[in-house]
Amino acid sequence: MLTPPRTVVRRDGGLYALERALQRRGFRHVAGADEAGRGACAGPLVAAAAILPEGRRGEIDELADSKLLTPAARERVHDEVVARALAYAVVVIPAEEVDARGLHVCNLAAMRRALASLTTRPEYVLTDGFGVDGLDVPGLAVWKGDRVAACVAAASVLAKVTRDRMMVELDGRFPGYGFAEHKGYITAEHSAALRALGPCREHRFSYVNVAAVSGRDGRPPRARRPVGADAASPEPAAGLPGLGPGAFAGRPDEPMGHCGASGGTVGVALGEQPRPPASVGEDVVMEGGVR
Repeated sequence: MLTPPRTVVRRDGGLYALERALQRRGFRHVAGADEAGRGACAGPLVAAAAILPEGRRGEIDELADSKLLTPAARERVHDEVVARALAYAVVVIPAEEVDARGLHVCNLAAMRRALASLTTRPEYVLTDGFGVDGLDVPGLAVWKGDRVAACVAAASVLAKVTRDRMMVELDGRFPGYGFAEHKGYITAEHSAALRALGPCREHRFSYVNVAAVSGRDGRPPRARRPVGADAASPEPAAGLPGLGPGAFAGRPDEPMGHCGASGGTVGVALGEQPRPPASVGEDVVMEGGVR
């Protein structure tokens, strides 16, 4: 029996080289998954997944890692991804879920559910940085995947634009923190506002900088969120800006696999087993924050 030749993907092959190599091997529908908001101490964690078409239709001008694009370019690329993708999905994890279950658990759950919600079933999955278990298709964790694989870059843009739009909306509801400018990351201005105003319900009380200014830094991480801090019902996902044409807002009691016909989904992941949360600013440098 002959062993098939090894596939070599050159580093200088461009953003589409890895997907094209997989497609030549028979994996037509290659999905990418990425997240935004790991390093922020306020606001939701947002994960996205996307499958781009084969050939030239899947080649999007300006597509790149979302952190390398200007806000205006991200908006243009976001709209192109939504218009061209065979399928895309976005999952939103609110701050209180990050506190209750831990950042890493929420991150994995969100990407897993975004991939499971794609209306076109992926045949291969590429993820940014670390692998996601629980998938029934082969996959590969790619270091700096949003700079290497087009589908991961597309997911990165979807997650980043969705989260940034949500943070701008939260800035109007919780003025004084500057959410519209720093998007919840730990900048000097955000830290000064936290000291002056104290945290709001959209902050992550399991992060030590938020716990310290709330006077609850001596408590175990998941006990830090004060009772009543998340008592008000969160806005339904469909009421938040930036979810894209055809987006489906899932109720918490609906399975995440439920999708709209257009291929776009949004939901809140619930029910994963908790895990100790990460320290302040994990991976913050990856998304432009300051430790």
